[in-house]
Amino acid sequence: MTTYNPMRELPATAGYRKGDVLVLCGELFGRGYANGIVDEAKSRGMTVIGATVGRRANDGKLRPLTAEELTEAEAILGGRIINVPLEAGFDLEQDDDGRSPADQLKRMKPEDWDRVHLDWGAIEQSRRNGAARFTSAIAAFATEVEKLIPAGANVLFVHTMAGGIPRIRLYMPLMNRVFKGQGERYLSSEAFWNSELGKLCRLNFDAVTADTFACLLEATAAVRSRVSAAEGVVRYAAYGYHGCEVLINGAYTWQSYTPYLPGWAKIRLEEAAAAARAQGIMATVFNCPEIQTNSSALFLGVEISLYPLLSALEREGNGPPAEAIRAECAALLREGVTLDGLVAKANDYLSSPVMARFSRYEEWPHHNTPEQAELMLTRATELLDMNRSPKEIVCAVLSRAVFTAVGKLMLNGSWNPSSPVCWLNHDVIAKRLVTD
Repeated sequence: MTTYNPMRELPATAGYRKGDVLVLCGELFGRGYANGIVDEAKSRGMTVIGATVGRRANDGKLRPLTAEELTEAEAILGGRIINVPLEAGFDLEQDDDGRSPADQLKRMKPEDWDRVHLDWGAIEQSRRNGAARFTSAIAAFATEVEKLIPAGANVLFVHTMAGGIPRIRLYMPLMNRVFKGQGERYLSSEAFWNSELGKLCRLNFDAVTADTFACLLEATAAVRSRVSAAEGVVRYAAYGYHGCEVLINGAYTWQSYTPYLPGWAKIRLEEAAAAARAQGIMATVFNCPEIQTNSSALFLGVEISLYPLLSALEREGNGPPAEAIRAECAALLREGVTLDGLVAKANDYLSSPVMARFSRYEEWPHHNTPEQAELMLTRATELLDMNRSPKEIVCAVLSRAVFTAVGKLMLNGSWNPSSPVCWLNHDVIAKRLVTD
């Protein structure tokens, strides 16, 4: 288990300057964590280079972006994208006989999830072929990146690849039961995780979330050598999750979303950073707070831990920036609902005796229980219903504040990191926000 290492104070301003380069390893979709660091890099005059996962053609083959798709993606990023498909994982990868894991599961029904038996020899071939494809692609990507780095520039590689739920129709009904099910629809995450479908899911999470970071570090050795020779520095930052401290009953307390099945892959991500640091490569995984994004919509209840940030802003200095956030949030609430009431309801959930067994850091990741799922999902719905409109919610405001602060903390924290793994909890997030 990784040593718990929270960032308690704001890091010194990094030495990145105009003309330095931020390389995003992962495609930017919508608004989420990566936007924060991209926005911060641009504010400092850094050049932003992006990536794409590519697209699947009608015949299932992976392809680069078309000219139109590339133009649209570069407009979203606000920078140049290297058009080499960096899709990770192997769920759609063919084995040596031309069959993918998705093909094996085409005719399977969700109700038969615990009776599925996979051809693991074929799965291993697909996994190996997918790894070889990605390794080749990231090497080509790194070659193109090297061509775009000016002499004497510093470089920050930011790894944003995460997830890995197999893109197989069978999975989504099961994921909805694991993450959103209660009563008769409840599905034990542990039972699913120990099934053959769970094993496949775990391997694909590892491939997408963790192994890609190790591949990036290896593929960019030539970049490190060239930049160092020109007296520049190369740094690596990755987005992790391993729980987060929030204010519970007035004290900063570690807690986490349950069940977080990608958690085992996030631990592998931390291990990759630690292995790199042992070799002198300055790589850091920043474990970030929970936010609500398009990609996290599956994890109903993950947003409950956002609400205590409102109290943390007061604790860490308040002032105009904090008051502006609180005012924006208050304007979104239904008549008669207050921010204090919102925070109290979230605190009641986080401090519930039902949640006590999930507060042990050394046992993370935790699996769900029927009682925990019912409490979390019921409370999440109650809190969301306190907003005046489901399309404009407090969680969106708080999420934007968090990823903005995270971007600044990561950019500065990556320059001279004290540890390969660092937690960005609500205390330092609030400190960053109130000083803006």
